Amino acid sequence: MTPATRHLVLVLGDQLDERSSAFDGFEASADAVWMAEVDEESTHVWSHKARIALFLAAMRHFRDTLRRRGLRVEYRQLDDSENRHSLAAELVAAIERLCPRKLILVEPGDWRVREGLRETARAAGVELEVRPDRHFLCPSEQFAEHAQGRKQLRLEPFYRAMRRQLNVLMDGDQPAGGTWNYDKENRGSFGKQVPAPIPVPCGFTPDATTGAVLALVDARFKSHPGGLASFDWPVTPQQARAALDRANAS
Repeated sequence: MTPATRHLVLVLGDQLDERSSAFDGFEASADAVWMAEVDEESTHVWSHKARIALFLAAMRHFRDTLRRRGLRVEYRQLDDSENRHSLAAELVAAIERLCPRKLILVEPGDWRVREGLRETARAAGVELEVRPDRHFLCPSEQFAEHAQGRKQLRLEPFYRAMRRQLNVLMDGDQPAGGTWNYDKENRGSFGKQVPAPIPVPCGFTPDATTGAVLALVDARFKSHPGGLASFDWPVTPQQARAALDRANAS
């Protein structure tokens, strides 16, 4: 028998962070995490096989990490026979089965996904609490305020305002070094100078979890571009940190 659920925390494939605001106040004895792999998110915009594999492998590793911590994770794999192939349909099924009092979601970066989940919760009659994504320095409400009344949206005014607000690379109210950007210089060519070779990035041998994903993606998304024979991307926070450290040291 499935235990009663107070809060059902919805975690999307680009929100795999144990420090996410979605987990603030999480109670392992009363709450559960919901994650779903669905065809829709790989076919709505045509995706490279490696991109699909990266998302699915990272999601499964994150699921396993949460379960090792003792969290209840309601997880739908892409190859499950009962998979309904869309986030909305999978969420409806989870709500019917788990009867949560509230849904908790970190604000998605994709408007389509955000509005789809909001409408699903509304139709099911379940409260949806949307929390801020702490990975962003500017919440969407602040950007909406910045954009209000402007006839044209350009990056430069927003970029300068954020630099001033956060005191990043600033000397008082002026940019450090005397200029806001070096776009003009960046548009130049290498000329006759041969650029230095790009260092080889870290590679990671796929484990059993990632290997299963690679086989699944190869079989299920045959018509998608790309190949997976040399897939060695980081799919865990530890691997991502190692790759970043390698890049910073290069």
